[in-house]
Amino acid sequence: MTSVSVVIATADRPGPLARCLAAVAALDPPRDALEVIVVDDGGSAQPGLPEGLPIRLLRSHRAGPGAARNIGAAAAEGDLLAFTDDDCLPDPGWLRALCAATRPGAMIGGRTLNALPDNRFAAASQHIQDLVYAHYNRDPERARFFATNNLAVPRDGFLALGGFDVASFPFASEDRDLCDRWRASGRTLRSAPDAVVRHAHDLDLRGFVRQHVAYGRGAARYHRARALRGTGRLRDEAAFHLDASLWLRTARLRPAGRAARMVPLLALWQAANAAGYLLERRAG
Repeated sequence: MTSVSVVIATADRPGPLARCLAAVAALDPPRDALEVIVVDDGGSAQPGLPEGLPIRLLRSHRAGPGAARNIGAAAAEGDLLAFTDDDCLPDPGWLRALCAATRPGAMIGGRTLNALPDNRFAAASQHIQDLVYAHYNRDPERARFFATNNLAVPRDGFLALGGFDVASFPFASEDRDLCDRWRASGRTLRSAPDAVVRHAHDLDLRGFVRQHVAYGRGAARYHRARALRGTGRLRDEAAFHLDASLWLRTARLRPAGRAARMVPLLALWQAANAAGYLLERRAG
């Protein structure tokens, strides 16, 4: 039986964390094969922890979510690390589906759904991730990228690779870099669409722009790192952003009014991403 350590990075957000842990408490794998590690990055309050769930609470000091995940991974005892975020709600079968998809040397990524359909910024952000997955993970057995809010990786392999490179990626894209280094080491990424988490990312306009500026800055650092290790070129990213299917997939959204509302936010995403990219290139 595969033992699993669920690692959740948080930052003094007791409300979302409590909802996330309630969902984790409702997971259906055997309890003796599961531990939960919460890393509170800079928080001071004692979060409410559900009874009957093996939880360890660790602290970090405003080091960022990637560093918090590394701390949790180093303390974990499970064979498999399963990462999710404090604003995510895993479905009951989440871990079972991740474990069923495991293969030697494989990193596993599940499927993320938007838990806030009435928030148009959250809906647009999730749609963008869906477009990214559709572009980079066309072959589910040879995927190229998974986000950290729904990701499982063998603990030994993760530690051997050095975990997330938080020194090089303080803003974003540490997950993209990890996936690229994982593939460059000869390992594989596999999709597990039945491993579902629901993302309750309560975004407003300012948060949406800040998020995608940060992603653009992270992308600039990611391309620099890939060029240094010889695993890719800038044209790989350009091929995604210039892909006409981004707009075709958006146009096919139903109801049709949803597509009309989405297109301006996709244009804003492209502009914010480009601004972040150029800002980081000029700084670095």
